[in-house]
Amino acid sequence: MESATAPRKAESGELTLSSLAELADLVPSVDYLYLRYSKGFEADRDSSSLDAESGLTLPGLSVNPLTPESWWTRPLKDWLARQICQYEHLAEDEDRYAWVLTGACVGRGPDCEPLLVDVRPLGRLDPEVLQEAKRVYEEHFDAGERPSQD
Repeated sequence: MESATAPRKAESGELTLSSLAELADLVPSVDYLYLRYSKGFEADRDSSSLDAESGLTLPGLSVNPLTPESWWTRPLKDWLARQICQYEHLAEDEDRYAWVLTGACVGRGPDCEPLLVDVRPLGRLDPEVLQEAKRVYEEHFDAGERPSQD
């Protein structure tokens, strides 16, 4: 899959991904790719996530997987759009943004989300990617559809 443009580096030296295609190109380059909405790597470097309901400190950072599961047979772009949209409301805080990372999974959080340590940041998502993901998600999914009772 070829990107129309290459990822660019921000003034901070951080890689900025500006399309789902660029993000898709990154997926096969690491064993597991994840997404996190926060104030970024520097803010998260020496911290762990907190389970707000119990007040417990989790053993790593809460993330959302961007590497699709083996059962996923739809296009990678669909998986990425869905995963990005699951927690997009967290980007509404102007201090938070979406960034991609990899690391070692040390467990699961209370929502069954992976918890990472030894985090390595790979880049951040341009707000345009969030808009593109939302369009793809709304076009390709029955957003909000509940599972049927079997």
